[in-house]
Amino acid sequence: MKSTSPTATSLAAAAAATAFAASVFGITLNAAGNPKSAIQNPKSPNIIIFLADDMGYGDSSVNGGWIKTPQMEKLAAEGLRFTDFHASAAVCSPTRVGLLTGRYQQRAGIPNVILAAERFPSHFAGLQQHENTLPKMLGQAGYATALFGKWHLGYYPEYNPMRHGFDVFRGYLSGNVDYHTHQDNQGRDDWWNGLKKKPEKGYTTALITKHTVDFIKQNRDKPFFIYVAQEAVHEPYQGPGDPPQRDSNGKKLKGPRRSIKDSYRDMMTEMDKSLGRIRDTLRETGLAENTIIFFFSDNGATKEGSNAPLRGFKGDMYEGGHREPAIAWWPGHIKPGVSHDLAISIDLMPTFLDLAGIAAPADRPLDGVSLKNLLLENKPLGARKLYWNGLAMRDGPWKLIMEQGRPQLYNLDNDLSEANDISGEHPDRVRAMIADLDAWKKDVATNATPQPKNRAGLGAYP
Repeated sequence: MKSTSPTATSLAAAAAATAFAASVFGITLNAAGNPKSAIQNPKSPNIIIFLADDMGYGDSSVNGGWIKTPQMEKLAAEGLRFTDFHASAAVCSPTRVGLLTGRYQQRAGIPNVILAAERFPSHFAGLQQHENTLPKMLGQAGYATALFGKWHLGYYPEYNPMRHGFDVFRGYLSGNVDYHTHQDNQGRDDWWNGLKKKPEKGYTTALITKHTVDFIKQNRDKPFFIYVAQEAVHEPYQGPGDPPQRDSNGKKLKGPRRSIKDSYRDMMTEMDKSLGRIRDTLRETGLAENTIIFFFSDNGATKEGSNAPLRGFKGDMYEGGHREPAIAWWPGHIKPGVSHDLAISIDLMPTFLDLAGIAAPADRPLDGVSLKNLLLENKPLGARKLYWNGLAMRDGPWKLIMEQGRPQLYNLDNDLSEANDISGEHPDRVRAMIADLDAWKKDVATNATPQPKNRAGLGAYP
């Protein structure tokens, strides 16, 4: 009988132990039996929300738009593209509140944009710390969490992203900054590392991308959640080769400028490259098959962009104000295709909690629904009703808009551009939808989080 050497026996035992660990802990092995990366349990996928700012439904070539975006095209070709996905508001701050809490932003007392505090001291202060947030709940379940880019949910120290469950924050607190000098529109330096300002040279889009890539590499051995909140294509309109526009007083610098359209195109191109670099990093680190990316925009485009074929722009209750380009990508889990299901940004928190195996909070029930079965099994969501700021609602294909107290009604199946108001033809439906909208307004106002009237205890304004 042929004997086995101690060395061979040890190697065999080690190989068996490695295989056993792989089967138990979900570690993927390469051909040599070595782990490609310490991929965690598939029930705890890495999560990346890639949020564009003011990007229009008709901007990207993915939706037949005027700007070629090859990386978005690849993401859509490999993932699920949504045609009827919406932001929960038509402007930025409230959409971001809804995204992070999974509830209509009215419940958090932030139905509109948070403005610079020294100019608008009685305005909304920020997202209160007792609200349940997606990063907070994921962090409690062992996720590493990070925000790179725009916050805009409170300027005071109490409302810093680090107070809401993020382990890492690199970016800006305000609604927008100069892409090169990182000064906000009040003339303040606004680039942070956690709770402290820390100036950093570089074009905003590139910095957000760099920090995201670094975080992926540094946290490849544990589950992570990254909120990639890009500034593009929000004004000031500056491509990477354009000069600064703001001085230390927040005033616009004088000098020759390219056309806004040219700068806007370059901003989109850089954001598209960012998306591609992040996806490539996931593939290089062996994390692609355990990472879901969800890409969308916080509201529709301004008149500098395109929401075609939709009516309206940022701030409007028409579809152009809140119907967004959106793509879900998760290789090996989400089949490539197109979804026409009606979905909204407040659905993302329940979706990601569901995918991570985390129970939804009981004290503040979520308004959104989990998209898990739609994403993984292509099961339709079914009929649902959605609401926007007490001024508009959807009931299946029917869209009601209250314009200065007068109702407008559209059937989006037949009239996506909302060109023909048919409220006069359907008085019973109009009355029923108005009653529904009024009931919703009362519901979200019940026990809504109050915003503090006295700002004296909020700390120094940064």
